[in-house]
Amino acid sequence: MKPSDAKATLSFSDGAPSVEFPIYRGTIGPDVVDIRKLYATTGKFTYDPGYLSTAACESKITYIDGDKGELLYRGYPIEQLATNCDYLETCYLLLNGELPNVQQRAEFVSTVTKHTMVHEQMHFFLRGFRRDAHPMAVMVGLVGAMSAFYHDSMDINDPKQREISAIRLIAKIPTLVAMAYKYTVGQPFIYPDNELSYTANFMRMMFAVPAEKYKSNEVLVRALDRIFILHADHEQNASTSTVRLCGSSGTNPFAAIAAGVACLWGPAHGGANEACLNMLEQLNANGGVAKVGEFMEQVKDKNSGVRLMGFGHRVYKNFDPRAKLMQETCKEVLAELGLEKDPLFKLAVAMEKIALEDDYFVSRKLYPNVDYYSGIVQRALGIPTSLFTGIFALARTVGWIAQWNEMIADPEYKIGRPRQLFTGAAPRNVKPIAQR
Repeated sequence: MKPSDAKATLSFSDGAPSVEFPIYRGTIGPDVVDIRKLYATTGKFTYDPGYLSTAACESKITYIDGDKGELLYRGYPIEQLATNCDYLETCYLLLNGELPNVQQRAEFVSTVTKHTMVHEQMHFFLRGFRRDAHPMAVMVGLVGAMSAFYHDSMDINDPKQREISAIRLIAKIPTLVAMAYKYTVGQPFIYPDNELSYTANFMRMMFAVPAEKYKSNEVLVRALDRIFILHADHEQNASTSTVRLCGSSGTNPFAAIAAGVACLWGPAHGGANEACLNMLEQLNANGGVAKVGEFMEQVKDKNSGVRLMGFGHRVYKNFDPRAKLMQETCKEVLAELGLEKDPLFKLAVAMEKIALEDDYFVSRKLYPNVDYYSGIVQRALGIPTSLFTGIFALARTVGWIAQWNEMIADPEYKIGRPRQLFTGAAPRNVKPIAQR
């Protein structure tokens, strides 16, 4: 952190002495006021529900400028990474801070590829779940259970062991996601194929069956790989903050990542693309494009109870840079599969046109976000709606583990301990039961 020449002064109207706090500057983005000594010097806390104005950590991984609609991984724009790199190159970047050269890429890909198998006992653990269990319920259990199978490298104070755990998580979670899917549909598990790329291997584990030969489609593989890149990290969002808070207790990385998976499951976070696709399917069943105008008018009516999913973002106050890339990917996939006239895509385009032209949506900056088109793409790829969040978790694993590793390596990291504004009962005495 770079200290600023400026200082922040907090004054009080009750006559208490004012207090001065240092200000630090990041590489880019807002300055931060260091209030770590606030309670010690004033006896007061700050009040910031949702931590919207609080920097809980120092990080070098991901930067977002919501006003500009900018997303950077280690300084590189997401648009360039999604166009010029594959997912494993992006993983290497997030973990190590720099893009790999030819040799580094080859070594990293080889290492990840050789760790894609999971312990055979995981099959028996998986069979303990109901067949109709939600894949995210299964994933919470499977990821947490990895700590019972790979406990040979869980010394979080050893950088080498942290690296091994990171590789295992990145390599094995696609296998677990595919297993969770196969289990729900009653098909046999497909083992990894080390001859295939990371994403092609995942698609084979998802869609291959022993009865026939599986053929990989490079256009579709690239589309899913891009989805992985776009979802790899997103600064200090709810699930990432959960991983950091859980990991701050000193727990093992598998437990911390399982906590991230559980947080991601929420419909306001990772479940948003599933909710968006459900909205489009419901609207399509109730009249499709012809009813779009009526639907959007209902959205504007606060008393209608109708919600518009896939538009707007808590961070981006401009266009989500990932959404543009996702729309391009959507067009490529539908063209490859001969689904250009897909009713959901036509519906999505019609809704987007209204949102970009209607003053109600423009004034509120309700632009399409990454979830808006990703659901259509995944549906076209054959991924069931219930697995959308599982795909998100797969992609975000590298971001979580990079953020966790950064925190553990930080000599100033402490166990998380948010404070509160208490508004409950004042101290009182317990009366005998006969007097209550």
